[in-house]
Amino acid sequence: MKEMRSSRVLKKLREGGVVSCFKLNLPSGEAAEIAAMAGFDCIWLDREHVVQDWSDIKAQNWAVMAYGADTMVRVPRGSYSDLIKPLEINAEGLLVPHVMNLEDAKKVIHYTRFHPLGRRPIDGGNADGGYTKLDFNTYLKQANERRFVALQIEDPEPLDELEAIAALEGYDILFFGPGDFSHGIGAPGEWDHPLLLETRERVAEVARKHGKFAATTGSAQNARQLIDMGYQFISIGADVVGLSNYCNQIIDDFNESVRHIYN
Repeated sequence: MKEMRSSRVLKKLREGGVVSCFKLNLPSGEAAEIAAMAGFDCIWLDREHVVQDWSDIKAQNWAVMAYGADTMVRVPRGSYSDLIKPLEINAEGLLVPHVMNLEDAKKVIHYTRFHPLGRRPIDGGNADGGYTKLDFNTYLKQANERRFVALQIEDPEPLDELEAIAALEGYDILFFGPGDFSHGIGAPGEWDHPLLLETRERVAEVARKHGKFAATTGSAQNARQLIDMGYQFISIGADVVGLSNYCNQIIDDFNESVRHIYN
């Protein structure tokens, strides 16, 4: 093994394209495969809110890898090992939630990037290092270049230091999370709240200003608006939404078909 697998997300972003992302809550390799087969660039696997063990994440990662898509794992905020495990199983990216200030962002970079950007603990014996088959220094260099780190801005607290966070070297994506942000400003679910709208635009602006890529959640319906705002990475759907909508629709259709029996 002479090279680490490249990231589809980074390639597309660096070429000026827009990345499509799909979020999985279900701990299923089959669900990951279906999403990857559909053609999404990135499949978002969640360990912040969803109770999945690492065997689930590995199975989903293998399924996605087979179709040339990337996986992005949102990590729980715990020890440094929580940050690096997704990278070691060879996920292309990780999403770190609730980055609260400049010092917090610096710590994430410190633990997730190798020298000279940080002090990520080194192993090399896992999937990302080809189980020791990748040359040691090549491994360190390519891990910094071919794997992406996204910092999630989803609270009002980091706004005073947002410019300084955006200027940091060592990460790739600034990700605005509107759900928790609305909660954090005391306006849960008010998607048109002035501060939320202002911050959504500001995150995209400072990301581009400092050479980072802007990411957020959205939909196929408002994707054009977000792209015009400067977002190049948009998560546009989720497995639980699709399954819930499908189940609701077919049971409604079925109930309508049999309604005459009870009338």
